[in-house]
Amino acid sequence: MNDANYSRPEPSARFARAIEFANNAETKWPRNLDKGLASDNATQEPPPWNEVLGPTQARGGPAGVIRQGGETLATWGEPDRVDMTFSVTKSFLALLAGIAVGDGLIRDLDDPVRAYATDDGFESAQNASITWRQLLQQTSEWEGTLFDKPDLIDRNRAVNDPEANKKKGTHRDLQAPGSFWEYNDVRVNRLSLSLLQLFKRPLPEILRTRIMDPIGASSTWEWHPYTNSTVDIDGTAMPSVPGGGHWGGGLFISSDDLVRVGELVRNHGKFDGRDILPAGWTQSLITPCALNPSYGLMWWLNTDRLLHPAAPATSYFAFGAGSNLIWIDPPLELVVVMRWISPSKVGGFMETVLAEL
Repeated sequence: MNDANYSRPEPSARFARAIEFANNAETKWPRNLDKGLASDNATQEPPPWNEVLGPTQARGGPAGVIRQGGETLATWGEPDRVDMTFSVTKSFLALLAGIAVGDGLIRDLDDPVRAYATDDGFESAQNASITWRQLLQQTSEWEGTLFDKPDLIDRNRAVNDPEANKKKGTHRDLQAPGSFWEYNDVRVNRLSLSLLQLFKRPLPEILRTRIMDPIGASSTWEWHPYTNSTVDIDGTAMPSVPGGGHWGGGLFISSDDLVRVGELVRNHGKFDGRDILPAGWTQSLITPCALNPSYGLMWWLNTDRLLHPAAPATSYFAFGAGSNLIWIDPPLELVVVMRWISPSKVGGFMETVLAEL
């Protein structure tokens, strides 16, 4: 996968329908994202929970890249434009967790995080048994407040209990760690802080030196912390970065760089024959969680085609609100990045791409 294979192709008629579809399926989100995830009015968080703590920026229009067999077949929009990616950032945290495993910083994903933590975030009876795997699978049920955001903000946001019909941000009795799946950004930020305590270096530095530079990514991407997320690591002040743009911050990155990461994962963590991720880690990423077969380790899965019926069951995704997606399908040797497409139109776009392959 040398740089020549990432050069932008001449426009062709092959994917004209797919590109037209994407351009006509733009998200209804405003271009101004100064309210973070609340820009789509979906979170409806009351003050002070709705306070934006990290930087934001206006978004671009629909954009993306289609690659198959290690070659770029089509691009549209501004694939080199740096934009917010929201929860695509979570999937990057999972890549860094793999680096920590490969370096021996995490001895076993089923170890309690308490044994590694340098603060008291896992000292309570509720949190003491939480493991790395549970944080990565969003089954931790971690309880607490981090950077002024209590975990209660995202309780009942998205859960695996079909009987639950409660409003996001309302009380739910916590279950034992590992027994309940809930999509909770505060707990994801706790994972990020715990990884920072392991590496003892800011996570953007680890991402740049261990992944992005080795795969030939640009220098334009940035991973922004919150204004109040600087912590002490062995006497040095370091920023703890969030796993998305819910309250601003997170990974700001181009489609061109996202597709390189997608190719890295599709190729089992290898780039030009060199192991960037530890052997077997990409398989761990896409092993279904017992409580949610559509979720692995911070990557979304298409198990039984439940998530995206239009795509093969072998597909998996890094997904962020907006919508921002990396779509990977190894049997098809396919990596697609799509930006700012309406969630209701994602399936139609996938169908169009697959029809034109």
